[in-house]
Amino acid sequence: MKRAFIMVLDSFGIGATEDAERFGDVGADTLGHIAEACAKGEADNGRKGPLNLPNLTRLGLAKAHEGSTGFIPAGMDGNAEVIGAYAWAHEMSSGKDTPSGHWEIAGVPVLFEWGYFSDHENSFPQELLDKLVERANLPGYLGNCHSSGTVILDQLGEEHMKTGKPIFYTSADSVFQIACHEETFGLDKLYELCEIAREELTNGGYTSVVLSLVRLSATKPVTSSVPVTVTTWPLNRQHRPCCRNWLMKNTARWFLSVKLQTSTPTAVSPKSESDWPGRAV
Repeated sequence: MKRAFIMVLDSFGIGATEDAERFGDVGADTLGHIAEACAKGEADNGRKGPLNLPNLTRLGLAKAHEGSTGFIPAGMDGNAEVIGAYAWAHEMSSGKDTPSGHWEIAGVPVLFEWGYFSDHENSFPQELLDKLVERANLPGYLGNCHSSGTVILDQLGEEHMKTGKPIFYTSADSVFQIACHEETFGLDKLYELCEIAREELTNGGYTSVVLSLVRLSATKPVTSSVPVTVTTWPLNRQHRPCCRNWLMKNTARWFLSVKLQTSTPTAVSPKSESDWPGRAV
């Protein structure tokens, strides 16, 4: 094979895995549900009718879905000529998170459990919070609880902008999220805070996972993969290009390190630097 492309459709699944119940994902099937909605006319907004993906169907997407779930997605052509090789699979990794998925794609599955902040209130260790306040010279902090990003920004965004206290929160996963307004708090100050948080999580022996645009995580000693992730809080609450993730460095041998050893020309997206800090090309 002279050339290969790895492209990922983020958050796009073709059926639930056997451990879906652990994550509240029983019945998950992104493609199937989108196709079903289109077939019912529930997605006639700028487009109309059944889901039509002729190129992906010819590459085997509908057939891969059938292999995973037992049926062709509603409205898609199950009799189309397939010109590509297709398959369906599930992760070996134990978590449902960005590092687990991207590391496994690159040949390094995560075979240990990430830690989780299980307490809905006062979610983070006080020792960790005290160190962040001291090292980053913070006037305090807000949140320290479970929440979704949109909800906690509605609840605490104005207070954050008035007081300069960053918002710390987590979701139903192993992440420590930091939300700050990019203008009133400042991006440089926010990034410095995230660097400090990543150091403290690593030093504290917390394992962590970064999810999407806004997280950092921790809990429980293991080798550690600390992310900090950042949410900036513009007034319209839209994620911006300045959002970043912080993971610990993964020193395992992955497929690009093999290619580099053979001097194979390789190109990667900025996302790879985020998920493999210090290891991208």
